[in-house]
Amino acid sequence: MFVVSKVAGLLLQPINLVLVVLVLAAALSWTRFRRLGRVLATALAVGLGMVAVAPWDAWLLAPIEERFPQPALPARVDGVVVLGGAFDPVVSAARGQPAANGAIERVTALVALARRYPEAVMVFTGGSGSVAHPDLREAPVARAFLEAIGFESGRVLFEGDSRNTRENAVLTREMVRPQPGQTWVLVTSALHMPRAVGSFRSAGWEVIPYPVDYTTAGGEPRLRFDVGAGLGMLGTALHEIYGLAYYRLQGWSDALYPAPAGQM
Repeated sequence: MFVVSKVAGLLLQPINLVLVVLVLAAALSWTRFRRLGRVLATALAVGLGMVAVAPWDAWLLAPIEERFPQPALPARVDGVVVLGGAFDPVVSAARGQPAANGAIERVTALVALARRYPEAVMVFTGGSGSVAHPDLREAPVARAFLEAIGFESGRVLFEGDSRNTRENAVLTREMVRPQPGQTWVLVTSALHMPRAVGSFRSAGWEVIPYPVDYTTAGGEPRLRFDVGAGLGMLGTALHEIYGLAYYRLQGWSDALYPAPAGQM
């Protein structure tokens, strides 16, 4: 199922669908079905125009990012769990140094929260989400990054076997065995937070969501003309929507669209 989910995610990327339709339209234009080819090419041009101007960030991304607002953290926290996704293990191995991506705020939040709560247990959970490179895992890269910036990596527990958000929740819970009444904070990207919270709840673990790594500014929708940005935002939104639906169907989440505790 792990491989199937990864392949399905690739097929849902709009740029891949654009290529499929374009190739099909070109092929049909050289056959007796050339009229159908022209129809497909026209539909593709119109569709790309809509993708280029539509405010997908305000329509699709921002509502997911704002599902869980920034919390007012309590005076005492027993532990903090930071989900992987901030590093590229393949590039890191090839270049001999930690290669971070746009989600590095997950790790900078770990450092900030560790200083704010010096007695709390700190956990970084991230293995390999790659089908081609299952041996290259993120946890060792995160450890190397923390050491490179002068943070005491011995303060952090590293879980490096998980391949997805479901396994982040299950394997980390088995590692730290949270006790009833304890307060744990979950750190991940705002766009990923609903699926992450649903996974932790399904694993029997209530956490305080602490979203970081926002990609939208919120506010009123604004038209633009940028095909690349439009395809990127639409692809990101579809990936997360697909993830929410897939997790619910697999029984890995407690709801299709998890919400804050008081809104369930």
